[in-house]
Amino acid sequence: MIKAATLLASEEGGSNPLIPHTYELVVGIFSFAVVAFFLIKVLVPRIQKTLAERTDAIEGGIKRAEEAQAEAQALQKQYRDHLAEARHEAARLREEAREQAAQIKAELREEAQAEARRLIEAAHAQIEADRQQAFAQLRTEIGRLSTDLATRIVGESLEDEARQRRTVDRFLDELENSTAEAVR
Repeated sequence: MIKAATLLASEEGGSNPLIPHTYELVVGIFSFAVVAFFLIKVLVPRIQKTLAERTDAIEGGIKRAEEAQAEAQALQKQYRDHLAEARHEAARLREEAREQAAQIKAELREEAQAEARRLIEAAHAQIEADRQQAFAQLRTEIGRLSTDLATRIVGESLEDEARQRRTVDRFLDELENSTAEAVR
């Protein structure tokens, strides 16, 4: 086809429109060299730098993501460990509280039993004191009644107080001895 175009151009007047003139070729080659130089020296390094930065950013992002994931897993493990430790501590504290409650309950029961024993002993002591007082009053009353009766029976006065006491005491001692022997 180029041959046909060359033949056609030589028949018309000598210049072929498809083949450029020499000065156009020189200007075109020079322009191409300037553009190629500009591309190679300025644009290609910038493009390579941008691509390298993107590659680093992507790889760094992946690394950071992996590190963040590893850190998250470590934190999660640490959280689980702390949670397990807290549960263990809570169980231990509950057990200690149960033991303390049982100990306090036992101490309160002991104190209540001791207080009950003390009250019973105080009541027994009071009863014994009341019995002794009643016995003393009864003894005095029996002594007075027996001296009155003896005075009436004997016919003489037993007003002498010392004699009266000895007689009553002797009578009551004999009465106690005979009661004690009957109980045996």
